[in-house]
Amino acid sequence: MGEDTFKPLGKLRNGWTTGACATAAAKACAVALIHGKFQKNVTIQLPHGEKPTFLLSRHVLNGDNACAGIIKDAGDDPDVTHGAEIVVTVKPGRQGEGITFQAGDGVGTVSLPGLTVPVGEPAINPAPRKMICEAIQAVVGAQDKAVDLEVTISIPGGKVLAEKTMNGRLGIVGGLSVLGTTGIVRPYSCSAWIHSIHRGIDVARATGLTHVAAATGKTSEAAIKEFYQLDPTALIDMGDFAGGVLKYLRHHPLKKLTLAGGFGKLTKLAQGHMDLHSARSELDFNKLASCLDELGAKAETQQLAKDAITAKAVLDLAHAENLELANLIAVRAQDKALDALDGEVEVEVCIFDRDGQLVGRAND
Repeated sequence: MGEDTFKPLGKLRNGWTTGACATAAAKACAVALIHGKFQKNVTIQLPHGEKPTFLLSRHVLNGDNACAGIIKDAGDDPDVTHGAEIVVTVKPGRQGEGITFQAGDGVGTVSLPGLTVPVGEPAINPAPRKMICEAIQAVVGAQDKAVDLEVTISIPGGKVLAEKTMNGRLGIVGGLSVLGTTGIVRPYSCSAWIHSIHRGIDVARATGLTHVAAATGKTSEAAIKEFYQLDPTALIDMGDFAGGVLKYLRHHPLKKLTLAGGFGKLTKLAQGHMDLHSARSELDFNKLASCLDELGAKAETQQLAKDAITAKAVLDLAHAENLELANLIAVRAQDKALDALDGEVEVEVCIFDRDGQLVGRAND
């Protein structure tokens, strides 16, 4: 997280969300409860009309309890849950309660307000819940049977996998979330990351925080956390998605945002880029040279900046002449952020070096 992930060349294969896998497993259980046996494959309909077919990895029918599993295939996306088994158990629920959900092994429980699921509920998002309910009702309802069922979703090993996600700081304890709006994982769309950014802001607002810090990577996050002694829920793992943070905060504002990152990433923001990934935006070294000119750099230094191949090399040139280039870049990045936020939020920008030392700041 927070570092560049390089997209493979060629056409990439789509995959299926945890929500889609859970829906297929739940439908398989409903079919088994009605007909007394499992089908080898199960087909579901996704919200936009796609009809994927899934192969069951396990299936057990024990009286009025049915359990089925599906191995998640995330396609060519570097999804932390690729290869995980999504296991669903369906059994009779309390009369009149309809379809209810439980968190099994490896699925988290919501412990903080601000998410789309209430505190105390399993971290199964509304879209997957809706998909599962519709799939079960299509099977059970057609038989004029009461649809009072308890659905438990488990992801064996999910508690360990969750340590690689932002669930902990979002207040999701004990495991992973069951996600997926469309049911489809589109490789390198980074939708799960942006989803986590949005939910992090939601949790901060709901818990009464007035100041959050969004960092491009682990070094800058650790530095800004120490600088302000911030609570983990005030930290947003922005990575390369400055636009994802700024656009969401524009419509869901809080008092203050600190943007923290390295010189190269925040120079891209200063130059107007909202996606800071190396494959999707490039530094303009001519513009950096112009900044040096503005600060009074020698002509030869400006030329060296134009010919440079890394942002650090330009920053070193500035340091050699005692020029406050990082402060100027911080101000320019602050201006871009304020423009994107339309004045709704105070913005501070802190630039850190690779050792976590503050080298540039704009906090007016």
